[in-house]
Amino acid sequence: QVQLVESGGGLVQAGGSLSLSCAASGSIFSINAIGWYRQAPGNQRELVAVIGSDGTTNYADSVKGRFTISRHSAKNTVYLQMNSLKSEDTAVYYCAAGHFMAFVTSMGPQYWGQGTQVTVSS
Repeated sequence: QVQLVESGGGLVQAGGSLSLSCAASGSIFSINAIGWYRQAPGNQRELVAVIGSDGTTNYADSVKGRFTISRHSAKNTVYLQMNSLKSEDTAVYYCAAGHFMAFVTSMGPQYWGQGTQVTVSS
């Protein structure tokens, strides 16, 4: 099992920045990627960004150029820096872990965090 603890999130004005963190623990050897999904009310959960253990990244088109995913391998922590936030970025953001291909296919990652609310006011 892999446990994921998210931190960050909150309320920010449009155009502002926010950072999310996700700390992984447990059977880290069983995963090779950690990423972020989000779900807005009435919408399906969507992949925001993912980073593999080799540093490979994948971003949703809607956040490219505004969001940056990074990792601190020694701390088993992944960060999501969100800049130039828009009202449409408002959602619950979920940290997830698993195999990289699971993120970019319909399989979906195996492990999930509890989610953290990000609200962007216009």
